[in-house]
Order: sequence, then C-alpha cells, then structure tokens
Amino acid sequence: MSAAASSASRSRLRLIVIQALVFSLFATLLVRLYYLQVVSGAEYQGRAAAQSVREIVVQPTRGLIVDDQGRPLVTNRLTWVVSLDRNVLDKLDQKDRRTLVRRVGRVIDVKPGRIEKKLVSCGAEGSEPGVCWNGSPYQPVPVAEDLAQPRAQQLREQPEDYPGVVVDQQSVRAYPQPFGINAAHLLGYLSPITEEELDTAEGNGDRSVNGASVVGRAGIEQQYDQWLRGMPGYDRVEVDSMGRVMGDEERVEAQPGDTLVTSIDAKVQGVVEQQLHETITTARATRDTVTGRNYVADAGAAIVLEADTGRVVAAASQPTYDPSVWVGGITKKQLAELYSEKAGTPLLSRATQGQYAPGSTWKPFMTAGALTHGYDEDTRLNCSSSLAVGNRDFKNYESGAYGYISFAKALEVSCNTFFYRIGLDYWQRYGSDVDDVDAQDPLVEEAKKFGFGRETGIDLPGEAPGRIADRRWKRAYYQSMKKYYCGIADKPQDADTSDFVYTFAREFCVEGFAYRAGDAVNFAIGQGDTIVTPLQLARAYGAIANGGTLYEPRVARAVVAADGTVVRDIKPRKAGTVDVPDRVIGYIDDALKGVTRQGTMAWRMAGFPLDEVEIRSKTGSAEVYGKQSTSWVASYSDDYVVVMMVSQGGTGSGTSGPAVRKIWESLYGVQEDRVVPDRAAVPGTTLPRDLPVFQDDGSILPPAIRTDDQ
Repeated sequence: MSAAASSASRSRLRLIVIQALVFSLFATLLVRLYYLQVVSGAEYQGRAAAQSVREIVVQPTRGLIVDDQGRPLVTNRLTWVVSLDRNVLDKLDQKDRRTLVRRVGRVIDVKPGRIEKKLVSCGAEGSEPGVCWNGSPYQPVPVAEDLAQPRAQQLREQPEDYPGVVVDQQSVRAYPQPFGINAAHLLGYLSPITEEELDTAEGNGDRSVNGASVVGRAGIEQQYDQWLRGMPGYDRVEVDSMGRVMGDEERVEAQPGDTLVTSIDAKVQGVVEQQLHETITTARATRDTVTGRNYVADAGAAIVLEADTGRVVAAASQPTYDPSVWVGGITKKQLAELYSEKAGTPLLSRATQGQYAPGSTWKPFMTAGALTHGYDEDTRLNCSSSLAVGNRDFKNYESGAYGYISFAKALEVSCNTFFYRIGLDYWQRYGSDVDDVDAQDPLVEEAKKFGFGRETGIDLPGEAPGRIADRRWKRAYYQSMKKYYCGIADKPQDADTSDFVYTFAREFCVEGFAYRAGDAVNFAIGQGDTIVTPLQLARAYGAIANGGTLYEPRVARAVVAADGTVVRDIKPRKAGTVDVPDRVIGYIDDALKGVTRQGTMAWRMAGFPLDEVEIRSKTGSAEVYGKQSTSWVASYSDDYVVVMMVSQGGTGSGTSGPAVRKIWESLYGVQEDRVVPDRAAVPGTTLPRDLPVFQDDGSILPPAIRTDDQ
C-alpha cells in the first residue's frame, strides 16, 4: 500500500473515532436531560416552587368582650401597620439598606437603630427581649403600628423608593368606654408572646399561637385568652427575586376568637368608677383632724357583687391607667409609670390585690364567732371608753361609752371595747400560753369559715390571699424577721433609727413570737396584722346576705362563638357553706339594718326609702401605724353587695358613705325618697337571667328584661 493510501486510512479512522466520541457525548447529554426533566422533574420543580412561594401567617381577629347587656367593652379596630421584609433587605448592600431604613424611619418617626433592633430574631446574637422579632423568618417584621393614614399612603404610593416595605391594615384592640368606664383592671391588656411561651405552646402542640401572636397579660384578657385568641390562618404567596408578591397560591382562613359575655354592667361600672374617683378627690381636699393635714387618699376600691351568685357587677380601682397604652407597644417610660410607687402603682388592682386592715367591718364575723361559741343574743357587755390590757389602754375610736349593751347595739355604734372584751375572754380561756401555737381561738376559726386568709377563686389572675394574723402566722413571721430586728437591737441606737423602731426591735427580738392579749383584742376589731382584700370582704358580706353560701366570684358569664352558639356557660360556683346557724345570721342581719337606720351609717342614709329597699351596712375606720385611717363601708341588700375602701381616706361613713349611697340609688333607681324601677341602672333592677341576643348580621341585642314572675 502506498504511503498516501495509508495516510488516508488513518484519517478516516480518526474521523470515525471523533464521530463516536461526539455521538457518545450527545447521548450522555440526552440521557442526563431526560433524567433531569422526566425522572427527577417533580423533585426539582418542588424545589423551585419552594424558593418562590412563601407562607405568611394571618392573625385571627380577637374575640369581643361585652357586658351583661351586650354592650362592647373591648372590640377591635383596623390600624395601618408598617413591616419590613428581611428577605429583601438582606439582598441589598449595606449602604442601600442603611438608606432604606433611615428613609422609612423618617416616615414612621422611629430611629433607625430601633428599627434594626426590631429586625433581629429573638435568640440571635444581639437580640433584645421585648424588642426582637419572635415570629417566622419569612414573615415581614412589624416596625410601626397605628400609623396615620397620610404616612401610610406615602409609603404605599412610592413602592420604588421603599423596596421590601409592606404597608397593610391589621386589627388591634379598641376600648369603646360605654358610660365613660375605664375597667382596666378587670379587662387586662395584651402584649407579644415571649420566646419561652412560644416554645411551651409548640411543645404542647398548641397551634393557636405563633411568633407574631399577642396574648392576654392581666384581667379577663389573660384568664380567657384561649377562647378570645382564635386560630391563625395563612397565605401562601408567589414572590419574585426581590420578595415582591406576584400572586396568591393558597389561603387558609383565620378563625376569629369567641366573644366573652361578662356579668359586668357598664352603667353600674360607670357609676362606681365615678363615685370612687369623686370620693378620693373630696378626701384629698378634706382636713384630717388627727394629723392636721389633708387626707392622702392614695388608693381606693369599690365592688358590687350579686348577692345570690357572687357574680361581679362592677369593680373599680384607683389609681388606674388607660388600657389602650398597650396597643401598638408600650414604651419603657410608660411601663415604668405603671409600676411606679410614686404614681401609686397603677397596674395594681386594689379590688383584688390590695390588702388592708378591715377595721370595724370585721365585727359582724366576730359576732358570728362569739354567738356560736358560748355567747348568746341576751349577752350584755360594757361599752366603756377604754379597756386596760396589760400595760396599755385600748380605746374606742368611732364610738363613745354606752354602758352595758348587746351585740346588736355594739354593731350599731361600732363599739370597740365591747369586742375587745370578747377577744380578751377567749385569749384568757384558751390562749394565754404563748408557746401553744395550736391554742383554740373561736374568732380566728370563724374568720377562716368566712373565707378570709385565702383567695376567693375569682376568675382573674394575680389575686392576693389576705392574711389572718393568728398564732401560727406570728410565729412564722418572727422566725423570718428575727435576724433583722435582733440586728438592730444588738447595736447602739444611731441617728437613722427612730425611738419607736429601736424600741420595737428590742421587744421583737425578745418576744416577737408571743401571741399576747393585745394581739387578741386587736384581732377582734379588725386591727393589727390581719389584712383583707375588698373582694374578700364583699364575698363574706354576700354570705351573710344569702344565708351562708360562699361563692367563687365570677366576672365571665359565657363564651359565645361568632354564630351565636354558646361554647361555654360559666355558672356560679360554690366555694363552701358558712357553718353558722340561721338564727345567728338572722340576728346579724337585723343588727346591720340597725347600723343603716340608727347607727353609724344612718346620717348618710337619711331620706333613703329603706322600707322599700332594706340596706344593711357596717362602717369601719382602720388605723394603720404611720398612716391615716382607712375608710370602709360594707353594705348589702337582698340583691347586691356594695363595698368601698379608701386608703388613708378617713372615717368609714364620713368619707365613703355618700358614694355608697349614690351607688345604691343607681342600682334601684332611687329618686329623692322614691324607688323608680325604670331608672335603675340595670334594666329590670337585677342582672338578666339570659344572655344578650347575637344576630346573624353580627349585632348584639340586650337580653329580655328580668321580672319577678319569670
């Protein structure tokens, strides 16, 4: 073969080899393409979709809170909310991001640094509790709420200048304030869910909350949060590479929260709040003849209960606060004010959390103890001007000297020395051995029967238990404070320690554990270290009014779904029965009628139609060392219990008497000396048996008026 032929043969061979390689490459590409598009197409399509579809949580509309007539106490309103999409912001360079945040900050009046703190996920480095974002990383982060509409429109109309800025309307709490009511301590408030709460909810499988949820923090907002909050929904939306929404892919509607119907009557609540406010204002302008200066009147509370059920009709506390301050986030300055002692700690509910010496309002329960432990209705004891106990004279405060009188007369005139003698007698008979902490004490036992010294069980969080200062308590207090007071007593008195404190410390260090005769006589008139809440006192008087049943007070009546279906009927719950004979309760009841007609409350009830509406009452002026007297009036009718207290406010009837009368006038529609039922604050005079009527169009109508023959 020639050289030329051999070269041509080699060239054809190389061409064939190259062609084979090319065909092999194309075959490989075709197989790979088939694998990607056909075999694995669904998987990659899903991955691509996941990158362009985001799930946005839709918060539910929180349920309403209404009064017994269906009047709204807490509703919702729409507000403009500005949020920033971190997915978009993260794609911007640092300079553009700073420019955008600064630009948004100028519109919403929030400093750029504050905005950046809001964008940090809770738990991440640099996160600040209460400011950081606790929600989904795919959810736009709210940086401003309650924005004025012109500013919101400015952001919406210039989207090219505000990439990643989402402006929409969201639902927030509103407070209609029928009859000008405040009711902050009853209603409570909302704040964002914490990281710990969210972790707990997720661990329990609770899907009703998420990182962007707000939850109840006080009052019935907290107590009934699980019904009020509703169930979140979500939107799955398509977005472009800049995070802009291109269209909806799927929506699961949020379920609104249920409506909570309460036993609160807004009209009565308005009267009670107004009377408490006016009483405190008047007291502060009144001269205290004991101290020579005006009454401080630093706090107060007033409560109206339904006597036969324990339902709360109204409850007011002073000082109070505006519940709307929490809407949209509270500032550190505002929060500090709510906890400020100088401002009177407005966040504290004096009705359920305030604890005060009950003074002479305690005496009916001591009467019950005495009449069931050896004394009887024919007993006569000396109401002298004072009684010597040990080396001290215990004097009358409100009462003069009346000689030998009955229990009924002692309640009428509020004679201290009468009840001192009861307390001293029991101490001498059963408890003079100061080392015996288990000594019998009929008066202490009776106080416990009426529910004092423990929570009432009201459906509000944070209730205080009060305190019965018996032998066991005094021994425990001594053990806890011995080191402190003995530390003062063991050193020479210095200029910063008053004579009283130094003397008290020396005596306490030696015998602070001992329950002396002085403790016993003080206990008998509601003085000393025994303290009660206004709610506890109102419930105990309710037990006298209804014949001996203690109820767990209730603010809520029912939980109602959006379609009007009753989800939960909240009935009155008995806490126990006071073991006191009917004749004793009847005797005390008659005696308290006497307090109103001719006793310490009579001058405030002159002209009131007591023959039509019989009001029983007891006044009290509790003395507190270093402070002015606490004013008390506890009263009841066949239908209601009304209690008012003003701390450092003066005498019972002198300070609180006029307001308590006006509350009674509103409850029964009293005009001058006549009862006009049509003018009663509650239609039909007493609370309705039925719930408000929920219409198909969402409106709520009052229930049928309750009549005696129904």
